[in-house]
Parts: sequence; C-alpha cells; structure tokens
Amino acid sequence: MTQQPLVAVLDYGSGNVHSAVKALGAAGADARLTADRVLVEEADGLVVPGVGAFHAVMDALRASRGDDLIDRRLAGGRPVLGICVGMQVLFGRGVERGEDTEGLGQWPGVVAELDAPVLPHMGWNTVRTDPGSVLFEGIETERFYFVHSFAAQEWQLQTQPPFPTPVLTWCDYGTPFLAAVENGPLSATQFHPEKSGAAGIRLLSNWVRNLPRV
Repeated sequence: MTQQPLVAVLDYGSGNVHSAVKALGAAGADARLTADRVLVEEADGLVVPGVGAFHAVMDALRASRGDDLIDRRLAGGRPVLGICVGMQVLFGRGVERGEDTEGLGQWPGVVAELDAPVLPHMGWNTVRTDPGSVLFEGIETERFYFVHSFAAQEWQLQTQPPFPTPVLTWCDYGTPFLAAVENGPLSATQFHPEKSGAAGIRLLSNWVRNLPRV
C-alpha cells in the first residue's frame, strides 16, 4: 500500500485551518496542522491558509517566521499551496482600506479591492481555466466557493525559458481577478477549495497526487 503524501498545514494563527486539514485528508493526504519547522520543511507539500485582513495575516506569518519557511521551501523547489488570503500575501503588496502592506513578494503585483457593486464577493462562481491547468483537471466547468473583497486583478510576472509559463485561472465579479495561479512549485487559489464540495476535494486531490515524494 502506497503511503499517503505528507502535507503540512501551516499553523500560524489563521482561522479555518481544521476544515482545510479535513478536506486534504479526503483528498488523499496525510494532512497535519503544525508549526514544527522540521515537519514544515520536510513535508511533501505545504498549505498556507488565510482568512481576514492582509496586514493581519502578514503580521502573523512574520511573527511565527512562516514567511521564512515558505521562502525556504520555494527556494528548494518544494510545493506550496496558498488559499484565500494565503494566496493574496504571495503578491508584493496589499492595499486594504487605505493601509498599504508589504506581502511575501513571491509574485509582483498589488492585491486591491474589487470594483463590484456588492462586496464581499461571497458564494459560488465559475472560473476560466487555462488548458494547461493541473489543479482544474476534470473540473474545468465546476463552481467554487468565494468569500473576499480583495484580489489580484492583473498578472505582472514575466518569465523566460527555461522557466515554465505560469498557468492562470480567472474569475469575473465586477472585474476580472485571478482565481488561481500555478507557477512551478507555488500554487494558490483565491476561493476556498475546502468549502467547495466535491469540486474542491477534486482540486486538492489533483494537487496532492502531483506532489513529488520526498
């Protein structure tokens, strides 16, 4: 019997972590909520959840040195998956109600408020997937659960060979915004796969089964 891939869910004080652990288990992972640095570094995959304000998530990540753990994994080409605000903080900056906060800077760009008549964007929505997507294989036409008022609304990273072209998935709510990014070892979703029913479990399963085993 093949051992399940070990996935660390970064415990840095963010909410909604237990539902993520449960969903990853349903997706075929040995998922563990942890702040243990060795486990986080050695796991097959790392999930960075996030809810609430951009600046609060960044403060919590820095206080727990989670930013360093994410950077170390990515420097070694080790997979990381950000969810919701865990995706937003991967960008260079977040501008939220007049507060400009430096992000992790893995991708250039600004996370800003959506230009929509009603906020937050809350509920189910479809996405526009890239044909090369691994995350959305078999679920290209499904709906996913969103709850947010801010997002990255343009993609600024320019890549040249031998680096692969990032796979971008978009959603429309008032304005187009990035619903998911697949960029080498770093992937992220603006929606909550752990709240997106069978489609969300399938997306997590797609990520888990493609993890390189340590």
